[in-house]
Amino acid sequence: MIATEHTDSVNRKILAVSEDQIQGFVREPFKKIAGLSGLNEELVLDRIRAMLSVGTIRRVRQTLLATSLAEGALVAWKVPPEKLESAFDYMFRQDPFSGHVVVRSTDPGAAGGEYKLWTTIKVPQGFGVERHAHILLREVGGEKFIIMPAKGIFTLGVGHVRRKTIEPGARTDRPAQMIPSRIVQLSDLEWRVLTALKREFSVQEVTTNPWRTRAEEVELTLDMFFSVAENLDKRKIIGRFSTFLEHVKPSAAGVRVTRFNGLFHWGVPAGMEMQAGSEVGRHEILTHCYWREAGAEFGNVNIMAVAHGTEKRRLLDHKIAIDHHLAACGIPVVYTNVFWGGRSEIKPSEISPVVYKAWLQGCNSESSVGQSQAPVPPSSYRYKHCTRTSIHPHSAKE
Repeated sequence: MIATEHTDSVNRKILAVSEDQIQGFVREPFKKIAGLSGLNEELVLDRIRAMLSVGTIRRVRQTLLATSLAEGALVAWKVPPEKLESAFDYMFRQDPFSGHVVVRSTDPGAAGGEYKLWTTIKVPQGFGVERHAHILLREVGGEKFIIMPAKGIFTLGVGHVRRKTIEPGARTDRPAQMIPSRIVQLSDLEWRVLTALKREFSVQEVTTNPWRTRAEEVELTLDMFFSVAENLDKRKIIGRFSTFLEHVKPSAAGVRVTRFNGLFHWGVPAGMEMQAGSEVGRHEILTHCYWREAGAEFGNVNIMAVAHGTEKRRLLDHKIAIDHHLAACGIPVVYTNVFWGGRSEIKPSEISPVVYKAWLQGCNSESSVGQSQAPVPPSSYRYKHCTRTSIHPHSAKE
């Protein structure tokens, strides 16, 4: 029997590397994981295949810096309480452009507390997040939404196993560098390669040479495929090669990777956002850190970060350590808060303009809000999930 829990000593070594330490495009990613973890590549392949088979790892894929490829934002939704669950299901199951879908709560009376549903949205180039959000708002019977695009990214990773032992206040030697949100244009060839790159790996594809079949499917030699992929990497379009742990739900044996996640909010004076984000983002507990403007309803928050853990008190200790560090740096915090995650689902957001046009063309079909079918993978989407409005694909261009 091959051990498949993330707590196994060998699996911990692999996951400490494979979750978020393989940056950019790598020709032989599993060999790289083996080298950094000090293990034999065949053992690494066997363990990743086994963990993927049972769901300990929910997906293996090359990530992209989608902020360079599609307009995106964090969106907070005000939905009537009786519609919250059906709205959650719709965002997760029926909208291929919604990624993270989370029900969040905060202290009673806190700014923005009536916004219970939080999602990330990415809309392909040529279409608008706001227009898409209006469509979703009608679909779920919501009242209002607030769009919070990222002006800058300071931290973006996972590494749940590696972060389990991080002490409050632990941070890198230097402030985090901000990656600005900037859309880039790709050629048809680059889109072909990118589409092949980003698709999840099946168990059978976890091999020594995982890119060979992807090159064949886009009818390129392996050398040409590598050349295009490495050029995309140089242009800061490629993220990391990652094995994504199932960190929301317990494993088949009932073992959880994390139990709590906190969305930390800080409001700092205008003009200090980059400095504050760089100092917050250097804290190693954080999986995400962004400069986002939330507006008056959220206390004029402009720095947001996410941390995961098994103990709520421990996460609050991390938050306090970050607060103290900001004070030591002379950065005033005019407002701060925490939104805690409850029900949560994650899926890759579709970023193909072709898929989006087809989705819009299906907007006159019968409503599917509240249906309980499994989410349809974006690559096989049937585009019949948007209702009560009919929009020509080109009318959504901005």
